[in-house]
Amino acid sequence: MGLTSEEDARWMRVALEEARKAAGMGEVPIGACIIDERGELLAAAGNRTRTDCDPTAHAEIIALRCAAQRAGNYRLTGATLYVTIEPCAMCAGAMVQARIRRLVFGAHDLRAGAVESVFRICDDRRLNHRIEWRAGVLEEECRRLIQTFFKGKRQAESCSLECGEVA
Repeated sequence: MGLTSEEDARWMRVALEEARKAAGMGEVPIGACIIDERGELLAAAGNRTRTDCDPTAHAEIIALRCAAQRAGNYRLTGATLYVTIEPCAMCAGAMVQARIRRLVFGAHDLRAGAVESVFRICDDRRLNHRIEWRAGVLEEECRRLIQTFFKGKRQAESCSLECGEVA
């Protein structure tokens, strides 16, 4: 199924809503959703690493787990995964294992991105599966959300230190 830019933006808005929900819970605001080959929503999730006390509870991993359960198969061969920020190595590797057909992400992660920025896991010829991917969908909105979150965290930490609280 070839998706248009409008359809990609529509699904990225779903991922952005999940990212906002995660931020509301004090999580790093990253959201993801997965659609099947018919364009039906299989799963949507935001980061839950702090909430679940689980280092693997990234939005993409949670969405992959839910989508596989819903599909009744750990192979999601016709699926497209949307995520607000470029996936890390763990998430990109999980997508390869799940045989995701297509990945769409918003903003690049210049420190840990494993699709294009730091590593190229999704299209590495040495792996047994490659993922078609597209970057930059609603990029500015995705970038602004995460930058605003971290700016707020830094300001709160700075204020705590200035007030004499123990960090």
